[in-house]
Amino acid sequence: MSDQTIDFERIRREQREMWNNAAPGWKRMSAMLEKTAQHVADRLVELGQVGPGDHVLDIASGSGEPGITAARKVGPGGLGVATDQSAAMLELARERAAALGLRNIKFVETDAESLAVEERDFNAALCRWGLMFVADLDAVARRIAALLASGGSFATAVWGPADKVPMVALGEDAVRQLAKLPPPEPSAPHPLKLADTTALKRSLTGAGFKDIQVEPVIVKFEWKSAEAFTAQRLALSAPFRAMLSKQTPELQRHILGALTSAASAYADPSGIVRMDNEAICIAAHL
Repeated sequence: MSDQTIDFERIRREQREMWNNAAPGWKRMSAMLEKTAQHVADRLVELGQVGPGDHVLDIASGSGEPGITAARKVGPGGLGVATDQSAAMLELARERAAALGLRNIKFVETDAESLAVEERDFNAALCRWGLMFVADLDAVARRIAALLASGGSFATAVWGPADKVPMVALGEDAVRQLAKLPPPEPSAPHPLKLADTTALKRSLTGAGFKDIQVEPVIVKFEWKSAEAFTAQRLALSAPFRAMLSKQTPELQRHILGALTSAASAYADPSGIVRMDNEAICIAAHL
């Protein structure tokens, strides 16, 4: 499929609606999620070479990461600018920042391609688990490069391949069969879309980035039961929620049951479900 046939605006509109709808679930689960994934935000800040006094741009910040971690790192002499196209998700980020007493971070509602912010010459730009959902990866890379100062850094995290990310991939085939869904288009937004980092590296190189490095990071998730796993998937996954909402109540029950059954394979004798998931961190510099 050529870029000319992709309706970028439609994709952005659908993504905005999905993440606005998912925000209440993220609010319920955010404390657990941020505790589990804090080391990924920390690593992105390290890879972005963020230091005291720096100005840092966070793209597709969602509930505030890694922008909040970066704001704490740069201190009162620095600035964090967290962006997201979902107003509801940004409100969660504002609430988290306020609870932490952070005064050196601002929040801007804008999509990743536009990045309509007033500031320029950022020392670093960061993005955790957001680029898989953008409509135009080349446009995002070019816009990030334009907003960075000379020598600036970019660091992002995406999810790895399906066989290494059971939290996302678990039960997907069964769900698709039940819902009679075709496989996703390669260009369609999906949590695992950038598991093969070739396209992302190509976009970064085309935008002028160099010294690209790639490293895996393991994220360990735990749930008290298989049912709790399914509840979290329903709460946090905007694409899953959107798909489920289009099914009949009976089919919804079958889909949720299939997901719970798949998760039970990861349960220990006490019923606790544990999964290791591979994230991929990518860093580059101008």
